[in-house]
Amino acid sequence: MAAILYRIGRWSFRRRRLVTRVWLGVLVAAVAAAVLAPEAKDQDLSMPGTQSQKAFDLLDARFPHGNAQGAEARMVFRAPDGQRMTAAANRAAVESALASLGGSGHAGAGADEGKGKGAGGGADADAGKSAGAGGSGQLASATDPYRTGAVSRDGAVAYSTITYTVDAVDLTAATKSALEHAADRARDAGLTVEIGGSALDSEESPGGTTELVGVAVAAVVLILALGSLVAAGLSLLTAFLGVGIAFGLISALAVPLGLTSTVGILALMLGLAVGIDYALFITSRFRDERARGSDPEEAAGRAVGTAGSAVVFAGATVFIALVGLGVVGIPELTRIGLGGAGAVGLAVLVALTLVPALFGVFGRRVLPRRLRKAVRPTAVPAAAPGAGPAVPGAVPGAGPAGPAGPGRGRPGLAARWARFVLRRPVAVLLVAVLGLGAVAVPALSLELGLPGDESKSVDTTQRRAYDLLSEGFGPGFNGPLTVVVDASASGNGSGGDGGSARGDGSAPGHADVRVAADLTARTVRALHGVASVGEPVLDDAKDTAVFTAVPTTAPNSEATKDLVHAIRHAASGVEADTGAGVLVTGTTAMNIDISDAMADALLPYLSVVIGLAVLLLAVVFRSVLVPVKAALGFLLSVGAAFGVLVAVFQWGWGADLLGVEQTGPVMSLMPILIIGIVFGLAMDYEVFLLTRMREAYVHGASPAEAVVQGFRHSGRVVAAAAIIMISVFTGFVGMDMPTIQTMGVGLASAVLFDAFVVRMAIVPAVLALLGRRAWWLPRILDRMLPNVDIEGEALSRRGPGAATGAAVPVPPALNWP
Repeated sequence: MAAILYRIGRWSFRRRRLVTRVWLGVLVAAVAAAVLAPEAKDQDLSMPGTQSQKAFDLLDARFPHGNAQGAEARMVFRAPDGQRMTAAANRAAVESALASLGGSGHAGAGADEGKGKGAGGGADADAGKSAGAGGSGQLASATDPYRTGAVSRDGAVAYSTITYTVDAVDLTAATKSALEHAADRARDAGLTVEIGGSALDSEESPGGTTELVGVAVAAVVLILALGSLVAAGLSLLTAFLGVGIAFGLISALAVPLGLTSTVGILALMLGLAVGIDYALFITSRFRDERARGSDPEEAAGRAVGTAGSAVVFAGATVFIALVGLGVVGIPELTRIGLGGAGAVGLAVLVALTLVPALFGVFGRRVLPRRLRKAVRPTAVPAAAPGAGPAVPGAVPGAGPAGPAGPGRGRPGLAARWARFVLRRPVAVLLVAVLGLGAVAVPALSLELGLPGDESKSVDTTQRRAYDLLSEGFGPGFNGPLTVVVDASASGNGSGGDGGSARGDGSAPGHADVRVAADLTARTVRALHGVASVGEPVLDDAKDTAVFTAVPTTAPNSEATKDLVHAIRHAASGVEADTGAGVLVTGTTAMNIDISDAMADALLPYLSVVIGLAVLLLAVVFRSVLVPVKAALGFLLSVGAAFGVLVAVFQWGWGADLLGVEQTGPVMSLMPILIIGIVFGLAMDYEVFLLTRMREAYVHGASPAEAVVQGFRHSGRVVAAAAIIMISVFTGFVGMDMPTIQTMGVGLASAVLFDAFVVRMAIVPAVLALLGRRAWWLPRILDRMLPNVDIEGEALSRRGPGAATGAAVPVPPALNWP
């Protein structure tokens, strides 16, 4: 692989104008496609095969008109202290506000059908919305809370459900302004008014202050690490180009592939982080090769052939882990994985081709000032005593440390740290392992869930509306459960296919569905934790019934989860007595099913990732113990990251500092996503550190000296790359999206633990204790495993910088431009 990448690097350097123009053309095409593409719509999470998804599919088939609707808003009214919403003045204010929406504030005929009373009435009122109500424009209907029973028992809170004919992203500014104006009218009358639902939701877009701060920190670290504004700018430029193409392609394909804004933001986060890191690794190796005496084109080829090999391996591990998310079976998770994998793949391609091309475009400016004169063809310094023959363009005293580090006579901080660990391996290992173990302890209390309006900032009207509804109708009102009773020929129980065909179209009997629905409602009403149960509503064919059950607890509480399982368990008795199928669904039930599925898939996915890590590292380093050590270190860093997530988002430690308004279960998608991403990033640092160690070892260095050589060459660059990645991930914590916020904290903490504790402390300590056994490989495996040559040993016989150190003249045609 190194030889192939070596040729790619040299070709890209020679054809730098062509390569640069091609990538700019791809960027322009991607941006143009994104601009011309229609705006995508965020979709609800789905989980094929679960009971809740089967029930949703059944409702779509049996109640097509009732489920086919656009955006929805809930306008929540609260009376002044000491008053009731039923007072004449307050009632007039509500009716006036609703009438201003579009000329109709009343539910039409049939609105009362199926509604409940008191606390349960509000949850069932949605079933009785008037399809014909609503005035002009995009408004479909607005229910009258006094006719639908949507007033709390104490009379303090009431709400109206407002539906539109289009989705939230298609609502015009005039429609949203009318909604806000209606709320203002009621506020002017002395009522407290908040608006929940999806109508006022807006997609979060990247580019906020915290993201820019993260990029600024990354730029400062690059300048300090590379000592050149041009070299730092090169890394940022290539990373921005890669994420620009990825973001453009995701936007262009959003509608046909159903990609959401979360997919684009994750691709931006990952692409920017790995893009900067990959460019940094190759640039650092290029400068190292220039300091050794290689001409520019040769140095570009060697940088891509060596550091580029590690980039390909690291990128491939991230790619495989993200694509592997598709096996979980959640479409949204599959799309997130594919989007992130695409961004990482583009970052690898840009690093292998555009980065060496820009080495030629920017010339000597890529190097720090102290090296620019030294690499001129006319400057051939005398060889230092004992340093071997002089190499044209070599830097006096640079040695193997390259331009970024000190010479042989004065070891740098990375080398001094490595020697410190080698002198005290047991103490360092114990402190690091026990420290990570302590941080990981909260992970034992990990609870999974999906965020709703309760996780939004209290500054948003959606969150305040959620709180008002909880205050007036109970905490479970915001997460009602939908119970579907299927008495058709296909109704074969909660485990059956709720969306299958009806056979000959006949029903077993209209009386059967009413009996089954009434029995199911009585059974659910008798369960502990149920606040109210609505009256069943039948479909047109009179073979399917649906009703709502309101829990007494909040949607994300463990008690609500237990109630869903209790209803499903109790439904088995109804199914045995009536032959009808009973399914429990709704947003709350769907979230519970997804969380359960993610929890069940966590350990199998982790096992696959660990197995893949051991296999890949065994191939790369031709060792048995090094991969095992890497896998165990990966587990420690992931466990510690999970501990941070639980402590912050579940327990509330430091939540105020991060702007987390509401604590609760960790988002169910996060653990698997973090495992997949961190797996690849951990392999990044493992490969870049250990390739230099193994390279020194196979050339005759002792195990201890090989560790020092690895840190001397790569320690500073790996530390800089980790700081860059942490700053980029941390920059996304400020976004008002629970998914991205949780991911930013989890990934930043995982990279922090993996790079600075596992790779910088545990790795050298374990290698010191293992000695030569660290590189042991049984003969049978030595014959079976392919030799991928990630260290670039095949290049050691090419040109300047070979192991012999012999001087090789630099042809004038290859001099630096």
